[in-house]
Amino acid sequence: MVRSVNVELLTQNIKEMCIQANHYLAPDMDKAMKDAHEKETKPLAKQILGQLLENLEIAGEDMIPICQDTGMAVVFLKIGQDVHFEGGSVEDAVNEGVRQGYQEGYLRKSVVGDPLLRVNTKDNTPAIIHYELVPGDRVEILVAPKGFGSENMSKIHMLKPADGVEGVKEAIVNTVREAGPNACPPVVVGVGIGGTFEKAAILAKKALTREIGTHSELPHIKELEEELLAKINEIGLGPAGLGGDTTALAVNINTYATHIAGLPVAVNICCHVNRHIARTI
Repeated sequence: MVRSVNVELLTQNIKEMCIQANHYLAPDMDKAMKDAHEKETKPLAKQILGQLLENLEIAGEDMIPICQDTGMAVVFLKIGQDVHFEGGSVEDAVNEGVRQGYQEGYLRKSVVGDPLLRVNTKDNTPAIIHYELVPGDRVEILVAPKGFGSENMSKIHMLKPADGVEGVKEAIVNTVREAGPNACPPVVVGVGIGGTFEKAAILAKKALTREIGTHSELPHIKELEEELLAKINEIGLGPAGLGGDTTALAVNINTYATHIAGLPVAVNICCHVNRHIARTI
């Protein structure tokens, strides 16, 4: 049975999601930050975490963006194959939702239309859109505005199979270490292992949106996530890079099959706001 969905529904939801994600911390991130503040043993780091929590509280109460970099809108659409869109182009509808959200929400417009000519589009479009077709008649929308302080610190490593799991660990830890304070720690580390050059990067981006505190269903990957979180926090970079127990709040790893000659590892770092919001229509 085919279900018709007017693209205006996409526009309306994405507009609201852009505004909400930029003003209110996601519940999992709120809990992670509060837990980190409670457990932090270094006085300065504890003070900084307290100030960050206060900033987040004020943002929510006064409807001020939780960060001045309101990001480039990244939208994941998981579309049921029994859905028929009507009323126009899906891509246009998504971008219209972003445009309305950033204009009506008074969010900073941070997108340039050409990477070399650098002229601002003045409405934060176009968005980065990822599509996935799945069984069913529903549409899952995930909006994750991504700031570029942390995005610029992200890397992809094309390792050799002989590098093995130790090479993977080294690549991930070194990426966070080299990022230093530039990624606005405490960070969330999204990792994609496997696939091809571009697949690993998308896996890493999607990993950032997984609920903090949950782990991979694969036992060996869950173990790797826990080990890497401990190793990264041992760096001692701490909140704002001024030292402390809390450099990262989570390491989330997604994996995919890969070629016999390759071991791609993408590391996508996100700052402590790690904006993400999901809805189903």
